[in-house]
Amino acid sequence: MCEHNDHGHCHEHEHGNQKSVLIRIGAAILIFVCAMVFPVEGFLRFAVFALAYLLAGWDVLFRAVKNIFKGDVFDENFLMGIATLGAFAIKEYPEAVMVMVLYQIGEYFQHSAVEKSRKSIQALMDIRPDYANLEKDGRLEKVDPSAVRKNDVIVVKTGEKIPLDGIVTEGEALVDTAALTGESVPVRSKAGDSVLSGCINTNGLLKISVTKEFGESTVSKILELVEHAASKKTKTENFITKFARYYTPAVVAGALLLAFVPPLVIDGAQLSVWVYRALTFLVISCPCALVISVPLSFFAGIGAASKCGILVKGSSYLEIVSNIETAVFDKTGTLTKGVFSVNKILGEDKAQILRFAALAEAYSSHPIACALKAAYGKEADSTPVTGVTEHAGKGVEACVDGAKVLAGNAALMEMFNVEYEKANEAGTLVYVAKDGKYLGCVVIADELKNDAAAAISDLKHKQHVKNTVMLTGDSESAACYVAQKLGLDSFYAQLLPAQKVEITEKLIKEKSKNRSVVFVGDGINDAPVLTLADAGIAMGALGSDAAIEAADIVIMDDKPSKVCVLIKIARKTMGIVKQNIVFAIGIKLLFLLLGAFGFVTMWGAVFADVGVTFIAILNSLRALHTSDFIKK
Repeated sequence: MCEHNDHGHCHEHEHGNQKSVLIRIGAAILIFVCAMVFPVEGFLRFAVFALAYLLAGWDVLFRAVKNIFKGDVFDENFLMGIATLGAFAIKEYPEAVMVMVLYQIGEYFQHSAVEKSRKSIQALMDIRPDYANLEKDGRLEKVDPSAVRKNDVIVVKTGEKIPLDGIVTEGEALVDTAALTGESVPVRSKAGDSVLSGCINTNGLLKISVTKEFGESTVSKILELVEHAASKKTKTENFITKFARYYTPAVVAGALLLAFVPPLVIDGAQLSVWVYRALTFLVISCPCALVISVPLSFFAGIGAASKCGILVKGSSYLEIVSNIETAVFDKTGTLTKGVFSVNKILGEDKAQILRFAALAEAYSSHPIACALKAAYGKEADSTPVTGVTEHAGKGVEACVDGAKVLAGNAALMEMFNVEYEKANEAGTLVYVAKDGKYLGCVVIADELKNDAAAAISDLKHKQHVKNTVMLTGDSESAACYVAQKLGLDSFYAQLLPAQKVEITEKLIKEKSKNRSVVFVGDGINDAPVLTLADAGIAMGALGSDAAIEAADIVIMDDKPSKVCVLIKIARKTMGIVKQNIVFAIGIKLLFLLLGAFGFVTMWGAVFADVGVTFIAILNSLRALHTSDFIKK
C-alpha cells in the first residue's frame, strides 16, 4: 500500500524495488527509441508507443483511478494521466511517452533525494541499543534492554552503546556523547557519575546501576521525539496544504476553458492545437514542488538540530523560534551551573546557623539543600528532625531538637512574621529562624555557565532578539548580580511558580504580531511556563523529567549558547522554505502563461513540473548542513 502525501502524490519506489523501476524505465526508453528509428504507421505505431507508455507509467494511471474512487480526484497522478492520455488522443504519441518517462525519472531522483535526507537523520539518531549486558550471579547475560529493571547492574564494554540511564558503580572510561549532545569531545565518566543511554563507551569497562527502565530512558524518549517530530504542522505547511486543495481544481477548470473556449470564439482556431496547449497546461500545473519540498525543508531542519544536540518535537516550533521577540530564561541550572556552595554566613553563632539550616533541609534534594548539607558535613540521622513542611518557592519549616526552625528566603520570614535583617549580598540567601527568632543568614553562591554571557550577547546583538528576561525564585540580590553579569534586559526575582506563569502571560500579551516568546528552563517548577510559552526549551542533561516532557525543544548538553544555534537553524530553514515557495510558484506561473499561448511544449512542461520539484528538493536538503552553526 502506498503512502500518500497531502496532494495525493505517492512514491511507489519507497516500497518497491528501485531496480525494477529502473528496468521498466529503461525498457520504455528502448522501445521508444526503436519506434523513432524504425518508423511504423497506423495501429502498429499506436501499439508500440502504447506499450512503451504503459511500461513507464502504468502505476501512475493505477493510482489516479484508485484515488478517484477514494474521492481524491485532483492529484498529480490525475493531472499526469489526463495530460498524457489526451496527448495519445490527439496522436502525439512520442510526446506522451517521453512526458511519462521523464516524469518517472524525476520521481526516481526525487525519491533518492528524500531518502538521502531520511538516512542522514537516521544516521544521526542511530542510538537505539541492541542489547544490555546484565550482571546476574557474577556472570553476564546478554538481554534486551527492555528486560532490565531499575537498580539492576549492567556492564558496558569498550565500543558498546550504553543501553540505559544509570550511575557508574565501577570503572572509568571516555564516553562519546555526540549522538545526544553533538559534542565531538568524549566525556570522562567514573564511579558516581551519571551516564545517559545512547552514548558510546570508547575505552575501559563500566559497571552501571540502572536508574531508569528502558521506556523511561533518555534514548527511548529521544527516539519517541524524533518519531513524532513532523506531527505538528507549521502555519506555512498548513497554507501549502490548503493552497494545493484549491489550486489543483482551479487549474483543471482553467485547462478545460483553454481547450474549448478559444475554438468557439476565435475564427480559424483549431481544436487540436488548443487541446494540446490545455494538456501542456495541466502537466505544468502539478503542485508537487511545493507540497514535497516545504515539509522536507522542515524535516531537514529538525535533522540539523538533532546533529547539534537539539531535539525539536515538531516542525511548527522551528517556525516559532525563527521569529523570537522575547527570550525568557530561568536562572538556576539554565544560566548558572546549579552547583551551589556556601559562600558566607551572616550572624553571631555561625555554626548553629549552618547546623539548623542543614538539618531543616535534611530530606530535600534541591541543589541549595545539598550545598547546605555539604557545608555542614555531618549526617542528620542521629538528630531528630520531624514535621518537615516545604513551602513552595519560599523554603522549609521543620522541627529540629524540639524547636521550630525556618530556613528559606525573605518571603518565608514574612510569612511567619519573623523580624529579620535583610542581607545585601550577591547570591542565594537562606534566612534561618528558631522558634520565631531570627538567627542569621547563609549566603550560597552559584557559578555562571561558561557560555551564558556569550549566549545572551549573541541573542541581543547577532540574532536581534528584542528582549532577554530572567525569571527566578532566588533573591533580588542574586538575580541582580546574574542579570548585570550577563547583560540581561530585565529580571524578576523571588517568584513562585504561579508568578512565573503570570509574568510569561504578560510578556505574551505584549509581544508584536507574528512574533514569539520562548522560555528556557530546567526545573519541575518551570514545567507550567514551558507549556505556556510559544515554544518551551528544556535543558535535557540535568533538567527534570517534568520539564523535558513539557518542553517543545530539548537541549541535550544544557548549553545556553545552543539557543542561538537553534535560532540560526530555524531561520536558515525558514529562508529555504520561502525560497522554495517563491521559486516554485514563480516558475509555475511563468510556464503556465507561456503554455497557454503555445510557447512551451510538453517537454518544457515536464521541466516545469519534475525539474522545479527536483531543484526545490535539492535546495531543501541544504537545511541539513550544520557547518555554518557549529565551530569545529
